[in-house]
Amino acid sequence: MNTDSHTSAGKSSVRPRSSSGGRALLIAGILLVAAALRAPFTSVGPLLEMIAGDLGLSSAAAGAITTLPLLAFALLSPYAPQLARRFGTPAVLAAAMLALCIGILIRALPGASYLFTGTALIGMAIAVCNVLLPALIKGQFPQRLGLMTGLYTVSMNICAAAASGISVPLAEQAGLGWRGTLALWLIIAVPALLLWLPQMRGLHQGSGSRSAGSGAKMWRSPLAWQVTLFMGLQSLLYYVLIAWFSVILGERGMSSAQAGWILSLMQLAQLPFTFFVPIWAGKLKSQRPLVLVTALLFLAGILGVWLGDSSWMPLSAICIGIAGGFAFGLAMMFFSLRTRSTREAGELSGMAQSVGYLLAAAGPALFGLLHDAVHSWDIPLALLLAASVLLLIAGWGAGSGRFVGDERQR
Repeated sequence: MNTDSHTSAGKSSVRPRSSSGGRALLIAGILLVAAALRAPFTSVGPLLEMIAGDLGLSSAAAGAITTLPLLAFALLSPYAPQLARRFGTPAVLAAAMLALCIGILIRALPGASYLFTGTALIGMAIAVCNVLLPALIKGQFPQRLGLMTGLYTVSMNICAAAASGISVPLAEQAGLGWRGTLALWLIIAVPALLLWLPQMRGLHQGSGSRSAGSGAKMWRSPLAWQVTLFMGLQSLLYYVLIAWFSVILGERGMSSAQAGWILSLMQLAQLPFTFFVPIWAGKLKSQRPLVLVTALLFLAGILGVWLGDSSWMPLSAICIGIAGGFAFGLAMMFFSLRTRSTREAGELSGMAQSVGYLLAAAGPALFGLLHDAVHSWDIPLALLLAASVLLLIAGWGAGSGRFVGDERQR
């Protein structure tokens, strides 16, 4: 496995714990925190029309509810490693989970101002956890990096898919309303916080020292930018397709129920590969073969949506879903595989997720504006094909068996 475990463990700011009971508690904490990071976000989209109608929000204001967390991801991600160095990763993660719980509560209070305040707080909490958990996994599980990353990503994505699927039934059939449905996700966030609190004592902090300006050097590294572009492009493709795929299918003559089923098929196809791809990636010195498969699947799926008839759509959805699973699993692994220490993994994760979620926030809106300008899906879908080619180019560099900083050594 190409994890450079000896070097990583030696430079980690959080030393691995030794007892089997402590390891089991840590694994459970990581998986439960991961599960809590997506449900408060993905549960909003299906309820958006209900929320806007109840609060009298404009379309732009309603769209901001889903854009706010992505902007928080982009703006706060670069600062998460600095917070971890100053206060310790376990303490910062515990504070972020507390903020997530508070944000979920505030968001469910009456009034639009509480909705936006809680949503922003949720976005900031998720941003911190998004960056620090992959780095923590690198430091704590250097010999099981692929397995733990796979479990982490699957935990996130299963809860994301479940939340988006059951939100409307909970709000309507179960009678919870949109406020009760959004508040319900405290049943994951609160146990995650309670399970994480013991980690503040169990995980021993290192000195947290670093060389001056190491964060700035990350932003000047060509390899770091290749990882960042890969992360950004896969985020762009995912969020654009999640936002507009069902709309495109509707214009092709499909009913809302059929389009929803195909969108669910796309998300389900993704799940197994978010688990297996990190394991495969960790066993390879170069991840370029996996990058090639990812790009080819995206190209095949998008071409099917563009040129195929309705009978092709399930196959196209499966191709896109598998490609998304490959891309997300690889992006999470690149943070660890392309760095030599936990500190560098955190800095690369912060950099890549900052740029990545900025693209994700802008992508769906720009895709829709382009469609409105040309009154066709041809040019927008052609640009998604171009993004898939750029993903291959960036991933080809990111998938090489090198480390960030090797360029400076040469």
